[in-house]
Amino acid sequence: MSSESNIDIYRRRFLSTTASTVAALSVAPGVLLHEVGHARPADQAVTSTVRWGMLIDTGKCASGCNGCVTACNEEHGLEGFGRPQTDAQWIRKVTLKDKQTGHVQSLPMLCQHCEHPPCVDVCPTGASFKRKDGIVLVDKHICIGCRYCMMACPYKARSFIHETLQDQKPHAPRGKGTVESCTFCVHRVDAGETPACVEACTANNHDAMVFGDLNDPASVISKQLEQHSSRQIRADLNLNTGVRYRGI
Repeated sequence: MSSESNIDIYRRRFLSTTASTVAALSVAPGVLLHEVGHARPADQAVTSTVRWGMLIDTGKCASGCNGCVTACNEEHGLEGFGRPQTDAQWIRKVTLKDKQTGHVQSLPMLCQHCEHPPCVDVCPTGASFKRKDGIVLVDKHICIGCRYCMMACPYKARSFIHETLQDQKPHAPRGKGTVESCTFCVHRVDAGETPACVEACTANNHDAMVFGDLNDPASVISKQLEQHSSRQIRADLNLNTGVRYRGI
């Protein structure tokens, strides 16, 4: 029997497990939190004291720039297979056009890291989960590839891996038959660094993306949110997204 067949059998068996087993497996032990710029000791666990978020200024986002997309792909080892409709996209550029005025805007679209993520609500195994600091992730060890989370996400922020992958990044485990999405570069955040997309945007002198602690009134992102109006995409869904936009 092939290894892929073994995986399929395991997935079917896993679906039949009890709710208590699923609840136990949905916990992500060993996931640690470090404040950006101030890494915490390795034995200090994630807490809800921090909530990571991102503010994107569409007025500073250049329509022809894909620096954030390229940086994300390189950081996580994402590659294209010539199928734009199914290739993995953790962040993508979206063009908005006002039909009445003709005004065109370009903005990055990624997992919104909702406080109430619908992807987590519909996941039958607990593979989709939200850390206490607000980062939404997928545990590839128990993802069965049902893609319920993809259907539930109103932002089309998740991708399904169709291919067998090679040369993966140690900090970004991926696997055929599983779902994935933006992680806010959790490995960098836990090391006291900023996400790769934000770093690239800053390096390109656009400064359209700001990342930080939404719970800290002294953080740059909190100060900007206080000083300038911003919007959630699909605020009517009451998901309280961790990603906010200016200029839309």
